[in-house]
Amino acid sequence: MMIICSRQTLACRRDLVGAQPAAPHVRTMFRWRVYNAPVNSPQTPFAQLRAALQSSEISPLAAAEQHLARANSNSGHNVYIAMDRERALREADELPRRFAGQAKPLLYGMPISLKDCFDLAGTVTTAGTKFYAQHNAPAREDSVVAARLKEVGAIIIGKTNLHPLAYGITGENPDYGDATQPRDATLLTGGSSSGAAASVQEGSAAAGIGTDTGGSIRVPAALCGLAGYRASIELAHARGLWRGGVHLSQAFDTLGWLFQDLSDGPLLASALFGLQFSPADSANAADTQRKIRIGIVAPEFVHDAEPVVMQGLAHWTERLGDAGAEISTFDSSYWREAWDIYAPIQASEAAKIHAAPTGGDYSCFEPRIAERLAWGASLTPAEVEQFRARRAAFRERADAVLREFDFVMLPCSPVARLVAEADHTNARKAILSYTTPMSLTGAPVVTLPAPGGAGIQLAASRGSDARLLAFAARFGA
Repeated sequence: MMIICSRQTLACRRDLVGAQPAAPHVRTMFRWRVYNAPVNSPQTPFAQLRAALQSSEISPLAAAEQHLARANSNSGHNVYIAMDRERALREADELPRRFAGQAKPLLYGMPISLKDCFDLAGTVTTAGTKFYAQHNAPAREDSVVAARLKEVGAIIIGKTNLHPLAYGITGENPDYGDATQPRDATLLTGGSSSGAAASVQEGSAAAGIGTDTGGSIRVPAALCGLAGYRASIELAHARGLWRGGVHLSQAFDTLGWLFQDLSDGPLLASALFGLQFSPADSANAADTQRKIRIGIVAPEFVHDAEPVVMQGLAHWTERLGDAGAEISTFDSSYWREAWDIYAPIQASEAAKIHAAPTGGDYSCFEPRIAERLAWGASLTPAEVEQFRARRAAFRERADAVLREFDFVMLPCSPVARLVAEADHTNARKAILSYTTPMSLTGAPVVTLPAPGGAGIQLAASRGSDARLLAFAARFGA
């Protein structure tokens, strides 16, 4: 993509990196002209593989063999909880016959990983715990997610590791081992979609299915230098994609993808959600008359962010500004309330989900999760309803911001690294304070990779998934 723009000012950039603070609503104004590269350019590894499979330059069997050979390459050899090599190779070998005489579907032969909170016929869904590994029978049929992947031609390489019950943000797992990054054994992947991120980073999967309740796609994507897409909550639920999956909190659970390059997002969203991209979605960046308006959280919100995180935010502020966006800060002071609203609702719903299987004795799970579940169970219906009322008020205010701007932007996390075997007791609240505002709104979010593990959230109003993905895709490859 070639971008030609004329710059007037960017006072807020200096503010983002801590020098010469600008007034809260100083704006950057550009006019732009964009020459569009096609979405899913063959420049990306994902697109290259897909093109080779679509043209039969490589067979699904050969692609599966290549990707399986890279599996579990991290220090704990635990990217996957379950991986049936023979099943994957058999399904890959059968794929050409399955689709003989018809057009190849979107993910024909593409190796994809599946988070182990979704059923895959013949395997036990563990939700990242030994408890469910011992108490659940092998699934009799595929979850809707797994069935959808197969329908569009994907080969499911295996079921990936996760923070237990998807109830954590670091990727630490005492039952199956902490998830370290294949590229750097000293660092955790983040969670809860830890194995999904690791599978893409190590190259055993072209993309990975993740879930996101409070940040479980956004944070691993950011820390691992990947792109991520968290779908609008209504989109995920309207498609029935949770059938055959283990919920953590129905109020906030959604799902999406972890992948390598932003330009691959639209095709992945089309494959999983059937999302349609209209000419209007693609025209946003090419419109020479209309400016894209992006809101950035005020400096006070990111007061605890590491310098590398602020550099990542400045990097994307500059890049989007140079592409013509009109950028300004907005009042985000009340966003700090999001964690206090989110945590009790999540805990209450999670406690109910896991009460029957455990008989209400949560000590079968690791202590920190057991404590959260017990707290959730102790909350009265009246208390939970008060938090739900606060959520509704928060959502109304946040929706107004998302209507004012085309997109809003903020870091995924105040930290860019989670060191393996360090004490991360205080990491959960610090990180989720950055991600739970969008969890409360149910908005779609794309993680924009940034140097040093400082990924940035780009969010849009609910239901604007196609517009968000199409815009972000123009900054890939």
